[in-house]
Amino acid sequence: MTKILVAEDEHAIRSFIVINLKRAGYEVIEAENGREALDQFEQQTFDILLLDIMMPEVDGFAVCEQARSKDEVVGIIMLTARTREEDKVMGLSVGADDYIAKPFSPAELLARIQSLLRRVETLRRRKQPRELLSGPFRIDLGAKRVQKAGVDVEVTPTEYDLLCHFIKNEDQVMSRDELLDAVWGENYFGDRKTVDVNIRRLRQKIEENPAEPEFIETLWGHGYKWRNEK
Repeated sequence: MTKILVAEDEHAIRSFIVINLKRAGYEVIEAENGREALDQFEQQTFDILLLDIMMPEVDGFAVCEQARSKDEVVGIIMLTARTREEDKVMGLSVGADDYIAKPFSPAELLARIQSLLRRVETLRRRKQPRELLSGPFRIDLGAKRVQKAGVDVEVTPTEYDLLCHFIKNEDQVMSRDELLDAVWGENYFGDRKTVDVNIRRLRQKIEENPAEPEFIETLWGHGYKWRNEK
């Protein structure tokens, strides 16, 4: 689901925006000032940022500039009552993609967001890596091909997704529940032990000695971790 951050200090305007975005099917996170917006941006990944310019603590220009320095793809729309040409130029110069002057209609806002999302999705596809590398492993993401030391390893679709998630999150401890959400989906309500079963099968295919795994480490009471033995 597309995630949008709405940073607007006026409660009535923010509520108006949030209601319409949720009706359109977007996931929405709210921030009532620039500092809160930056904190939310640090904690989560967003597709679109809607930033009011005149916010307390940190203004929209500063939020835009800091966000753009960390994510060159995220879509940024500035919201403002100002219509001065220099304000528009300033917003664009610090990394904004679009500019909407208040008051605006829900239809206009949604149209601007949909247009910007097409650009964001195109750029994200271009930036996606074509392969994953970890130790002796090479995964061709396009062909969904797994190799260890140049030799193909046959894995099931679930094992493939599990292996990719491990490698993308190298050295991070992940619980069964976290792995279930990431690989099987948040709506999966089956047995949690399916994680252990698939990890055991995956170990049999990628480990020299599955009883003493070199790559998929078990941390009792915590979960599993991928170790890259370079």
